[in-house]
Amino acid sequence: MRLAQLASPRVAPSILAADFASLGSQVDELLDAGARVIHIDVMDGHFVPPITMGPLVVSALRERTKASGALLDVHMMITEPERQIDEFVRAGADVITVHAEATPHLNYVLAEIRAAGLAAGLAVCPSTPLAVYSELAAAIDLALCMSVNPGWGGQPFIEASIGKLERLAPLLAADVAIEVDGGIALGTAERCRAAGARLFVAGSAVLGSKDPAAAYVALADAVGDPRR
Repeated sequence: MRLAQLASPRVAPSILAADFASLGSQVDELLDAGARVIHIDVMDGHFVPPITMGPLVVSALRERTKASGALLDVHMMITEPERQIDEFVRAGADVITVHAEATPHLNYVLAEIRAAGLAAGLAVCPSTPLAVYSELAAAIDLALCMSVNPGWGGQPFIEASIGKLERLAPLLAADVAIEVDGGIALGTAERCRAAGARLFVAGSAVLGSKDPAAAYVALADAVGDPRR
């Protein structure tokens, strides 16, 4: 499922870095500033050590994003994601991205996401070769290249990610959105865009700042996000 919001460069603030006591109001501020993709990191304590959030958070944010038409971009860092797809579909996700390393049933789970009417994403860890995209290029709408090791916010950007992004683009159809996640700030985002990325997940650089809305606007303007 190709989504119109992903045809342009977009900054996707990650709520992993939010103040959860003020999550709703912080998301509202970002939507008012023009954010049209909200990134939700789902971790199970198994595929990655931390445990974060699940369908209830997605459902709560769905109510807040209806008026703006913003997408809920769910990044599933969980083992056997095929067991949980239905729950996140019901919760209101627009994009579900699963990890190549998390299940041997990638064709099945990607087809399940698309059959539910959602965009299907495929993520790889920094050490994972890109060959998996050659096998599954026709099954995905989004390709997520991790530029840090998954599981923790605030990590430094892995420099080798620039070359990996450059190698990724030729493996995909032109309308597949390339997403980059990890260490994204003003300088790294601009370099990732030059390397082929179109969707920029930013946690600490946006929601970890003193003024998340202003930080989002600065980053969005740097990568050409239309903020509408």
